[in-house]
Amino acid sequence: MQKTKSARIQQKQSEPAPATAPAKATGATMLGSQILVAALEREGVDVIFAYPGGASMEVHQALVKSNKIRVYLPRHEQGGVFAAEGYARASGKVGVCMATSGPGATNLVTGIANAYMDSVPLVAITGQVVQTMIGKNAFQETDIFGVTLPIVKHSYLVTDVNSLARIVKEAFYIARTGRPGPVVIDLPKNIQQQRTVPVFPETVSLRGYNPDLRASDAELEEVIKLIEKAERPVLYVGGGIISSGAADQLRRFVELTRIPVTTTLMGIGAFPETDPLSLKWLGMHGTAYANWAVAEADLLLAFGVRFDDRVTGKVDKFCEHGTIVHIDIDASELNKNRKVHLPIIGDIRDAIERLNSMLEDRPPVKSFSAWHSRIAELKAKGPLKYRVTEEVLKSQHVRDFMNGDATQVILPQEAVATLYELTAGEAVIATGVGQHQMWAAQFYNYKYPRQFVTSGGLGSMGFGYPAAIGAKVARPDMQVIDIDGDGSFLMNIQELAMAHIEGVPVKAMILNNQHLGMVVQWEDRFYGGTRGNTYIGDPSNRKQIYPDFVQIAKAFNVKCERVIYKKDLRPAMQRMLESDEPYVLDVITPHTEHVLPFIPAGRTVNEMIWE
Repeated sequence: MQKTKSARIQQKQSEPAPATAPAKATGATMLGSQILVAALEREGVDVIFAYPGGASMEVHQALVKSNKIRVYLPRHEQGGVFAAEGYARASGKVGVCMATSGPGATNLVTGIANAYMDSVPLVAITGQVVQTMIGKNAFQETDIFGVTLPIVKHSYLVTDVNSLARIVKEAFYIARTGRPGPVVIDLPKNIQQQRTVPVFPETVSLRGYNPDLRASDAELEEVIKLIEKAERPVLYVGGGIISSGAADQLRRFVELTRIPVTTTLMGIGAFPETDPLSLKWLGMHGTAYANWAVAEADLLLAFGVRFDDRVTGKVDKFCEHGTIVHIDIDASELNKNRKVHLPIIGDIRDAIERLNSMLEDRPPVKSFSAWHSRIAELKAKGPLKYRVTEEVLKSQHVRDFMNGDATQVILPQEAVATLYELTAGEAVIATGVGQHQMWAAQFYNYKYPRQFVTSGGLGSMGFGYPAAIGAKVARPDMQVIDIDGDGSFLMNIQELAMAHIEGVPVKAMILNNQHLGMVVQWEDRFYGGTRGNTYIGDPSNRKQIYPDFVQIAKAFNVKCERVIYKKDLRPAMQRMLESDEPYVLDVITPHTEHVLPFIPAGRTVNEMIWE
């Protein structure tokens, strides 16, 4: 029941065999809609992002009467599902969203796919037309059960009101256990309107689903033997460390072994990037020194990762000369993308805890001092850096907005670095998708799990702002900032209304270069600079910032200011951070900047562009 196309749960069924232990009936009849809300309350749900419609309004009527669940109203269903994901990623809880049938349900699909790719626990509830109309192309009918078949961990079509309480219990259990993922509950309107005496189960036991997988002692002993033999080991860790809650165990493992650590994009925060043994993250736009270190490693400990193509490049050349150990909860991920020498199935938190116990009971492993010196050389050779380039000096941006004075240009990397300085690294950062996403990952140093909220596997533009709203709902004690691009921010800009009306004081810093920057970078590198619909400003007036985010935000009653000159950046950013309301900072940057380092798709570290 793990999460890949070949071996995820995929037990698509309208009514699975009841293997869940029931509790006693309540004795009072309830509507299906009321049973759903009561079941959600029993799962500890206190937040749901839900947009009403004809096929889900019965549930909204029941939610009005709940004194435990707060409904946040997105202005688009995609905004709702992304917000639920942001909530889940920042809190570690299951995110919950709901939409009506037909177009409401299909508007959730991108977010469901996003949660599937990034292993986010999510329960998406969809209204459905009455059972007698299913399959007849009724008004606002869509087979959301079938539509989402390849992008869920499991799904239910509820055909009996008496099974509803059990289904909700199972859905949450499936979503959060093993390798987390999204579960869909499709609920016909007539089921919502039927009455029954509900039976709320206390426990869940699903035949054929065992999420409690553990590595053997012999396998873990082999890992330690490989560490003892190694001269140049590297830890390569991913989102599995965060979702399993293994960050503390990982830190202890590093204390015991002194092995340098690099993460995936989804693993950012699993190990503090301020630690001298951190290599930050690797891959297409990861640090040069992380990529070089993996290329030179003689042992790669891959913990809770899936060898994504954006990490490996040409996969058979990835850590070509090293022994690879891969520990993962999902058996279907082992040897799927990269053949490894020691594949181990098991919960990564359990595995690291037991490795730590084994290491504590024996003499310390070698110091790896020579390897640490080599790592220091690699860091000195290829640090993350930025400067005003010739392209910037000659750019239309400098002519149009700087009056030819390039000293006042705000580079996007500098904006992120300034934000890091002003927040002292104590903020939750969400992002959209594009160049700004990479710079947010490069120039902000993350110290904690669940501090970086981004769309990794699917790469969904429009994710950042609604996800930041969800993250702020989950972590009201933290400063939450969406670092976004103008193209990505525009895709769900209507969620300014959710932030304002629901009183969520989330911040957004837009790195606005009037282009689809990441595609522009590829155009410059591989297509001779030919622009294929990547300029998203107003071609009739290139000196105008288009669209005008200041005016748009004003229409939503959200504070916004624009910064063009470097001298104004820091005070404007300080005003944003000090505000107790939703706030947008529109930072105008040149489009000539490229994200470096850069390993082109399917290439190797030897072909990395890094300066």
